[in-house]
Amino acid sequence: MDKTYDPHAIEQHWYQTWEERGYFAPKDEGDGAYCIMIPPPNVTGRLHMGHAFQDTIMDALTRFHRMKGERTLWQAGSDHAGIATQMVVERLINAEGETRHDYGREKFIDRIWDWKEHSGNTITRQLRRMGSSLDWEHERFTMDEGLSDAVKEVFVRLYEEGLIYRGKRLVNWDPVLHTAVSDLEVLSGEENGHMWHMRYPLSNGQGHLIVATTRPETLLGDCAVAVNPSDERYKHMIGELLELPLTGRRIPIIADEEHVDPEFGTGCVKITPAHDFNDYAVWQRHRDEKIISEEPHGGLINIFTVDAAIRDNEEDEDNLIPTAYIGMDRYVARKQIVTDLKAQGLLEKIDDHKLMVPRGDRSDAVIEPFLTDQWYVKVAPLAKPAIEAVENGDIKFVPDNWKNTYFEWMRNIQDWCISRQIWWGHRIPAWYDDAGNVYVGRSEEDVRKQHNLADDYPLRQDEDVLDTWFSSALWPFSTLGWPEDTDRVKTFYPTSVLVTGFDIIFFWVARMIMMGIKFMDDVPFKEVYVHGLVRDSHGDKMSKSKGNVLDPIDLIDGIELEPLVEKRTSGMMQPQLAKKIERVTRKDFPDGIPSFGTDAMRFTFAALASRGRDIKFDLGRVEGYRNFCNKLWNATRYVLMNTEGEDTGKGSSEVELSVADRWIITQLQSTISAVTQSIDNYRFDHAAQAIYEFTWNNYCDWYLELCKPVLTNDTSSDAAKRGTRRTLIQVLEALLRLTHPIMPFITEEIWQRVAPMTDAQGDTIMLQGYPVADQSLIDKNAVAEMEWTMQFILGIRKIKGEMNIAPGKPVPVLLANATEQDQTWLTSNRRYLDFLARTESVEVLPAGEAGPESATALVGEMKVLIPLAGLIDKNAEIKRLEKEIGKLQGEVERIGKKLSNPNFVDKAPAAVVQKEKDKMEVARKALEDLQAQAEKIQAI
Repeated sequence: MDKTYDPHAIEQHWYQTWEERGYFAPKDEGDGAYCIMIPPPNVTGRLHMGHAFQDTIMDALTRFHRMKGERTLWQAGSDHAGIATQMVVERLINAEGETRHDYGREKFIDRIWDWKEHSGNTITRQLRRMGSSLDWEHERFTMDEGLSDAVKEVFVRLYEEGLIYRGKRLVNWDPVLHTAVSDLEVLSGEENGHMWHMRYPLSNGQGHLIVATTRPETLLGDCAVAVNPSDERYKHMIGELLELPLTGRRIPIIADEEHVDPEFGTGCVKITPAHDFNDYAVWQRHRDEKIISEEPHGGLINIFTVDAAIRDNEEDEDNLIPTAYIGMDRYVARKQIVTDLKAQGLLEKIDDHKLMVPRGDRSDAVIEPFLTDQWYVKVAPLAKPAIEAVENGDIKFVPDNWKNTYFEWMRNIQDWCISRQIWWGHRIPAWYDDAGNVYVGRSEEDVRKQHNLADDYPLRQDEDVLDTWFSSALWPFSTLGWPEDTDRVKTFYPTSVLVTGFDIIFFWVARMIMMGIKFMDDVPFKEVYVHGLVRDSHGDKMSKSKGNVLDPIDLIDGIELEPLVEKRTSGMMQPQLAKKIERVTRKDFPDGIPSFGTDAMRFTFAALASRGRDIKFDLGRVEGYRNFCNKLWNATRYVLMNTEGEDTGKGSSEVELSVADRWIITQLQSTISAVTQSIDNYRFDHAAQAIYEFTWNNYCDWYLELCKPVLTNDTSSDAAKRGTRRTLIQVLEALLRLTHPIMPFITEEIWQRVAPMTDAQGDTIMLQGYPVADQSLIDKNAVAEMEWTMQFILGIRKIKGEMNIAPGKPVPVLLANATEQDQTWLTSNRRYLDFLARTESVEVLPAGEAGPESATALVGEMKVLIPLAGLIDKNAEIKRLEKEIGKLQGEVERIGKKLSNPNFVDKAPAAVVQKEKDKMEVARKALEDLQAQAEKIQAI
């Protein structure tokens, strides 16, 4: 093995080997089936920390179950990401001086496919860098032929059952992209704005009502003003008419208890149902009332074009839109309307006001609630069995509390708008004739045949495409070959677990459950593991605006600080944000971020993955687990140096196991049990901690040292040496298999060196059996004996450290209060004590004898004494201690003054004050310990 662990020297080689040899594909046979569906990343996407965390968890589960002998599938694939992909390609052709309309639909779609082939799927290449053992051989894409057939099949069946319909409804409208967008694609943030208070005169001339709004331009579409029926100020006015300013229309005062809070504002709310979701709900409750239904268009008045400009009157005969505003952009119209209201004495006042503004996540345009004809799924009949599936335990959320979020959304679910006004996506399988009749079918040929339409009968296909979430809702079964009854469907549906973030429980998880139950008569997965967000080391959400974004590939490969700004400004981020990242990075790593490698990053994610909680990602943790990889590497080099070419007890050779051998074998069984149970319960943090503790503390720090007296001592028997060599190599091999799901690369590389000295069969650790704890190998007596021995050694090392005695200096040891058991263990473990604690001699004092002035450590009730006379230079040690005591006294005095200063205690943040109190406690304790040592040495 190379002297130094270099992740880049092994990672690419092993991943290529695994993929080329088909190790990621499910085996033809196995003990049961295990399947995870990857949340399909956008074809335009790049790997971010959330992806890296989530994919580490999924890959660890996949490798774990694969090694357990199950037929294991981690389904690969990506999403066509309708709006995002169309925007990417549109920008490309815009840079060439053309638009998609210049291209035409067909040619534009061809251009997108060309882009996907040559420039898309960056994220799938990055997933390979993360070691993700996805079944690439059967990778799917939501726009491939098979999944497209599944989409059409589902649409047609739902339509035929009356669960898909076309209707005029309110949607989130992006006036830049000219399409409806889902709630998930709307980002609402607080912005500064105004609240305009407007006077609506009563038609009877008896005064006016004051209505407040943040969007005065929408008054052009008002159909009513609502008040609370219990409000004494207005209850006598219900049913009266108001003069709608600037329009020449009259609108009624209506009563609505649900929407109007009499304590908020003036207690009067303008109702604009075509441009506000809450107002639309009010309109639905009152639209059949005569006073509303007699309004033009039944009170449902759209005032905008698709560009969010004031429309003209061509679409109605009532001339509802005042000509003065026609064609104005919404914000220009707002300014003019406010001016006109003021001129007519109808503007009461204007207040500064902070409000939540919805913006499209792609265009950053302010989203408009907009009335359009769209396709909808009638969701309530699908939601009922989906709710019951979680209620009766067919699907389990982990952590369990997320089911409450699921229920809250599902029990208040609204019909789902599934149409989008873009070109890239699954074209809606609906055709229209010149009379406006709608025909739905799997193809135009199917429609003509089904409805006996001649080949020359004019039909045109719907221009819209389906919401991306519609195709991804079918992901758990469409990727397996449905609607065909394939072997993969039979084997892997329902899948085992879905690993996802909480933010898409409704948008994706719930819809998969509804569609899975509807079309497969079974749930799509048995468990939903909901993980937290990856935040920075301070707990802040990672965002480009904060400059705290980390790129997983950068952490794997390392970052040189000088070219960092250039890299970060190559289209990904603004220069000032790049410089902010540089400052953050330089603070923690002055010489740049080293190459941590994939395994260190994956182990960090696992170690931080407590169930359901957000994780604080600290580069220091990655550095620590890079050191852990080094530790494992160097331990292997030591093991190989002591076992290669030697008799390791393979086969039937006689072996003799020392107490240390039996102890480490016992510790291994306990660790295997802990890790297996932790992964089964999605406690990857506990699994990682158990592996770390066993590897670093038990195996490396203790067992490798305990082996040396056996292997280097000429008096050790051949059987004893064989037993230790066999234990060294077998425990290491099992540890590699135990760790492989989390750290696949380094474990494969080492296993290839270690496996030939064991009974392991096969070409890769990936397909080896996962370790199973053997209760028959647990030796509690060996554990008790080794605990005693280690406490003995640690006690002597602690005394040497406190008394400034060189670690390698042999020391005489006296034992007081030693029981018969203590003396037995002393005899059987002297070689460990002499070698690791450097004991010069060990003498058991007679019962009741205290011994000379000594430094003392306790091992149970037994006292371990090291007489100080002759071991240390009394005067020099007292002088050293006095110097240290003086420093600590100064520190205690300095902190004491700070904590007694009211300006600091009262004004500093509580966390800062607590930190100083903690420092004071540590300093005081250290001072007491040093003073006790000084007194002890003075007494010699």
